[in-house]
Amino acid sequence: MTGSTLVGALVVGLAVGAVGRLVLPGRRSVPVWLTLALGVAAALLGAIVVGLVDRRPAGSPLLPLVVQTGFAAVAVVLAVVAAGRQASPDPAARRKEEG
Repeated sequence: MTGSTLVGALVVGLAVGAVGRLVLPGRRSVPVWLTLALGVAAALLGAIVVGLVDRRPAGSPLLPLVVQTGFAAVAVVLAVVAAGRQASPDPAARRKEEG
């Protein structure tokens, strides 16, 4: 994995994390730093997967970009959806539901 691949994954992850934060509707229960970190981590994972699968010496630069973007988008969406399904953070609201 080259330095440009790492920088590309960092840029893609930050961009997808930020855009995903803006595009997904509803209450924001996931902090901004977490969506950005998930985007970067998933983009790096995508770069690793492409490095393992694509063995052509002069591979297309578009394939890693598409895979990194896809991995990052899926990670951010899953995190926001999973956080949105948590119970109400307000204890008074929870007591009203139980009682």
